[in-house]
Amino acid sequence: MPQNLKMSGADWSLLAALSLLWGGSFFFVQLAVGHLPAFTIVFLRVSLAALALGLVLIVRGLGFPKGWPVWRALLVMGCLNNALPFSFFVLAQGEIGSALAAILNATTPLFTLLVAHVATSDERLNGTKLLGLILGFGGVVVMMGGAALLGGSATVLAQAACLGAAVCYAFASVWGRKFKAMGVPPLATAFGMLASSSVIMLPMVLVVDRPWQLALPGMVPMVAILGLALLSTALAYLLYFRLLASAGAVNLALVTFLIPVSAIALAVLVLGESLALRHLVGMALIALGLAVIDGRLARKFRPT
Repeated sequence: MPQNLKMSGADWSLLAALSLLWGGSFFFVQLAVGHLPAFTIVFLRVSLAALALGLVLIVRGLGFPKGWPVWRALLVMGCLNNALPFSFFVLAQGEIGSALAAILNATTPLFTLLVAHVATSDERLNGTKLLGLILGFGGVVVMMGGAALLGGSATVLAQAACLGAAVCYAFASVWGRKFKAMGVPPLATAFGMLASSSVIMLPMVLVVDRPWQLALPGMVPMVAILGLALLSTALAYLLYFRLLASAGAVNLALVTFLIPVSAIALAVLVLGESLALRHLVGMALIALGLAVIDGRLARKFRPT
């Protein structure tokens, strides 16, 4: 059955809020970077968010994930969707700004198309999607090629880490199909992968960061961690699943276009960051590629 392409005013409000929450994650990370080690930031994000969603499950009387097969799948999901990409972005934002990281994050649907084409039988590439891919990855080349190399190897590696995070998200989107077949509700899946990623990150924190040796962080990074965990992760998942139910996956995909806008607005207005011309051109090409893949504009102007 085709999905409804119409959205109510409440749906648009939720979509805007979700884009602000997810775009704000780059802002919160930028506030915390430099005050706390990378793996500690990620561990606090996922563990506090898991605790919050666990309380929601209890209050709503919903069940927790059960059985080793489910938790084994959740461990993989937690690694692909949380532990690895969150770590990549935090490490990257030690070298580049939150605005650029958010733009590179927008390549996730491009990588998802490639992964889905190889790993699934019902999401194959066609001519339109291939054109969108070429435009989108052309934007990446514009941002990272030529003049970008003048920023030094650390900058290039940081941008590559952001693309690595996008690749992780792409694999996670395909892997996440398993949970519907397993009968695991979406909110329980979100809790399970966050709890699993907390378990994955804990040894990294203890071995690498050694938190007992750290000085107590100031108020700003502590508030940033709370915002990252409770707003940009736990609350964002709650809005995501509510919007998925009311507006459908097709409309929900619009958030991909809005996240960089929210992140850039916060980065420029609050953090004082700026973007080079190549970043803006690259972002425009990525947005154009996503628009071609989405097909919404083509449907709007197609004769009926």
